[in-house]
Amino acid sequence: MSASPNGTGPIDGIWELVRAELDGEVAPELLALKTEMELSAGAYVVRFDGVVESRGTFTQDGGPEENTLILRGTEGPNAGQVIPCIYQYVGDRLRVCYGLDGVAPTGFVTPAGADQYLASYRRMTLQE
Repeated sequence: MSASPNGTGPIDGIWELVRAELDGEVAPELLALKTEMELSAGAYVVRFDGVVESRGTFTQDGGPEENTLILRGTEGPNAGQVIPCIYQYVGDRLRVCYGLDGVAPTGFVTPAGADQYLASYRRMTLQE
């Protein structure tokens, strides 16, 4: 299901990072357990251990087989950058592959030297 271009839709919510990799290397579990991303009405915020690390805006597009996000960083290490992404959303899981070099990924892989970051998230519930 595709969402509207202003970023409102089924992926809005708070997402807990459960697994991440860069250049084919899996990130330490401690990093994953302390990172969350909030998507809401075209804005995103990334928190590490409760502290805001990055924020910006996003737009989304695409069909049911290849959905795309375009992140525009406004604060933090990605301020001023545009990061194209592809994502898959199923149930309480969201998988995002970020093109850190400004080039949209073509698959959910992070080969060495590709400058792609793959993150798998689980939707957080109000009790967490």
